[in-house]
Amino acid sequence: MPVAHPRFSVLSEDFAAAPYRYFAQLRERAPVHYEPAIDSYFLSRYEDVKRVLTDHEAFTTETLQVRAEPVMRGPVLAQMTGAEHTAKRKIVVRGFTGQALRNQIRAIHANAAELLAPFLAQGRMDLVNDFGKPLAVQVTLDVLGLDRQDWRQVAAWHSGVAEFITSMTLTPERRRHCMDCAEQLEAHLLPVIEQRRRQPGDDLISKLCTAEFDGIAMSNRDVTALIINVLAASTEPADKTLALLFKHLIDHPEQMEQVRRDPDLLAAAIAETLRYTPPVQLIPRQAEENSVFAGATVPAGATVFCMIGAANRDPEAFTAPDAFDIHRPDLGAARSFTAAAQHLAFGTGLHQCVGAAFARAEIETVASVLLPVLDQVRYSPGFRYREAGLYTRGPVSLSLDFTPVVR
Repeated sequence: MPVAHPRFSVLSEDFAAAPYRYFAQLRERAPVHYEPAIDSYFLSRYEDVKRVLTDHEAFTTETLQVRAEPVMRGPVLAQMTGAEHTAKRKIVVRGFTGQALRNQIRAIHANAAELLAPFLAQGRMDLVNDFGKPLAVQVTLDVLGLDRQDWRQVAAWHSGVAEFITSMTLTPERRRHCMDCAEQLEAHLLPVIEQRRRQPGDDLISKLCTAEFDGIAMSNRDVTALIINVLAASTEPADKTLALLFKHLIDHPEQMEQVRRDPDLLAAAIAETLRYTPPVQLIPRQAEENSVFAGATVPAGATVFCMIGAANRDPEAFTAPDAFDIHRPDLGAARSFTAAAQHLAFGTGLHQCVGAAFARAEIETVASVLLPVLDQVRYSPGFRYREAGLYTRGPVSLSLDFTPVVR
């Protein structure tokens, strides 16, 4: 039976402040770590995490009925299997590939340049709060075909949805707040869905409204859930990955210089950022049968959390895993955004992140706008770096100074 270590908890403030400090001892001493407060098991070894994410019969997404469905206002892609999953995933993927993706890249480029413009002359910017967060929400609204003018309001509702999905424990007050956010977001989306049913365009909401599954159009509830699914999945990780990419390149100036000289290395830098500091740190599953890991039994019905950050730093999977190295031979930048990825930042198997290719295109596009103009980029004087988040994790802020651009 896995033992809860009396002096260690994944839910502690110490762990929240610096989880990477604990990953090695978890993998070595407690690869199946039990948290009695939430009656859940945490797996930290690469091999175990990969097994859970690829064995869809023994480890299901049933837990999302409780963790996601209430605020998604309906079932999400990760809860689906079989023909329904294949059909609906295909519809969503179509909104992020081919001509749709080429159009989005142009829009991302324009959005990034517009957001960046006011800061260039100042030579200072908070890459998270001034730029990354607004950009991630605006880009997603563009893809969905929602009005970008509403981005602050949508972002506020979305933060309640994200809090519900990513919190280990919620007070009744916070739970109510999150549900209110989800209900208001749903009310905001319903008239848009009705309008797109009558007058479809080229956006993703129109594609969802006009698509059929088994000859039946999706209900408003189905469409709403998939819209919120896309909103949560494409905004949460994007701004975090962008900020983490710049942090790692600033911390490794020789690699920053190489990326500046050879833009083809940018994909490798993004892939290594995702491996080294994945923005999604935990992926939950439910054990459908008693399962043994490292000699310990996880009982049927238990919630299992896959620790992506720990798995991505397992020396059994990566050489010198605690080093940030864009040239590492065991990463494979080309396959890092596909189902064949060695790192697990996008999950793996049937429910691998549907927007992996889009995430790569978005972050590459934005980074290629930023790198040429952020000359001599460095941390602002007095800036103290801090990360936050247990389920999704990223910098709280990233205040940067650079050579002012005189137009």
